[in-house]
Amino acid sequence: MPDQRPPVSFVSQNIPTALTELIFRLKIKDVMSSDLVTAAKAETLRTIQHRMKEASITGVPIVEDKRLLGIVSMHDILTAFDEGTIDEAAESHMTRNIKVLEDDMPLSFAISYFNKYQYGRFPVLNKNRELCGIITIRDINTTLLREVNRIVEELEGELKQDASEDAVKGVASLQHYVVRHDFENAGRASADIKRILKKHGFDPQTIRRAAVASYELEMNLVVHSHGGRLSFRLDPEKIEIRTVDTGPGIPDVDKALEVGFSTANEWIRSLGFGAGMGLPNVKRVVDDFSLKSVMGKGTDATAIIKRP
Repeated sequence: MPDQRPPVSFVSQNIPTALTELIFRLKIKDVMSSDLVTAAKAETLRTIQHRMKEASITGVPIVEDKRLLGIVSMHDILTAFDEGTIDEAAESHMTRNIKVLEDDMPLSFAISYFNKYQYGRFPVLNKNRELCGIITIRDINTTLLREVNRIVEELEGELKQDASEDAVKGVASLQHYVVRHDFENAGRASADIKRILKKHGFDPQTIRRAAVASYELEMNLVVHSHGGRLSFRLDPEKIEIRTVDTGPGIPDVDKALEVGFSTANEWIRSLGFGAGMGLPNVKRVVDDFSLKSVMGKGTDATAIIKRP
């Protein structure tokens, strides 16, 4: 029989998933710098160059009544030195064809702009088309690092609380955040579950059943979903393995439980994955299996194995 010693609570947090969630949750106004250094169109490039040096920046927006007219970059300053126009007004040499972002856009828009245009900064406008900020790669990195550190601290606090409660109840638990198409790390959750069950003295047949169920559910997150969370819970009565994702959902739950049914595309199949969803295997090896799915929202699958 499995031992009854108080187990340890386990959690695995996948940082790429946390970053993805942050990127889609944060808006540009949460990240941008609103303490702006600007210049007027009549100011000389030499004056603007001194302003850049004092503020340690590489670009200055040219503004009139909060309206963005153009931008003077370090490239414009260097060109002016070469051509002897450094003492001329910014109006004649500023870049007018500017790519801008809006403060209410998701941060993902800004990241796509940086990847597409390879600029060092983008001006940000508010709903009144007034300049309200500047966003740089440094702003994004600093904000994401701060937010990830905050999330990690919150998780650590939750884990300490959960570990204390679980130790009293005789419960072991684990969570894995699974990334879409992350085949390199696929199978880690099921491997961790096997280790926990071995530590608690479960028989090989029960361990194999749990390993099959967890691996099939984990691979479903990798192959067929946008990514999600796999959770494992061991209590005095049962082993529970559950996966929850945010989409795209299963069009026909009954068909998904048929051998050979798959929602994988041809690219996934060419890699040797996705021939079937594996859900019939899960249902076969567990004592109780429930599957709920809503198109466009996600899927919730729970597998239960009763303790010997």
